[in-house]
Amino acid sequence: MDPLQFIVPLGWVDAIGEYLPFAIFALVVVNGITRHQAHKSHTRNADDGDENLTRHLPHTALNVALVVLGLLFVLHHLHGGLIMTALLLTMFVADIFEYEARQVEARNGLAIERPKSALTAWGLAFLYAAYQAFFEFVAPFWELVV
Repeated sequence: MDPLQFIVPLGWVDAIGEYLPFAIFALVVVNGITRHQAHKSHTRNADDGDENLTRHLPHTALNVALVVLGLLFVLHHLHGGLIMTALLLTMFVADIFEYEARQVEARNGLAIERPKSALTAWGLAFLYAAYQAFFEFVAPFWELVV
């Protein structure tokens, strides 16, 4: 018996639960593409002398969608979902701070650096999302270790 079953109808989460790791993996890959586009946009704006950088809307929307999917994955698979959500929230928070750092760099006329912490968080989220989505390919090797 699930303690949340009386508050939230969870039947639809069970129906889509097996597809959530693949959706998260696909969105993490697309997030990497939008991350690159956002960095190019910030660099271009800073080179043009624009001190007020703007957030890249597709990238921000993908970050929010990833956090929501991660929370849904928690309802379907508690252990894997908690790890995935922790990584996605880390990536989300790192993006917030990296955006603020890019604004400071643009305001002070410094060179725009790559968002290193957000890229590291993205890499960890990518690896874990790939592990969750394609576990059946990793399972024979994993069983040798564990």
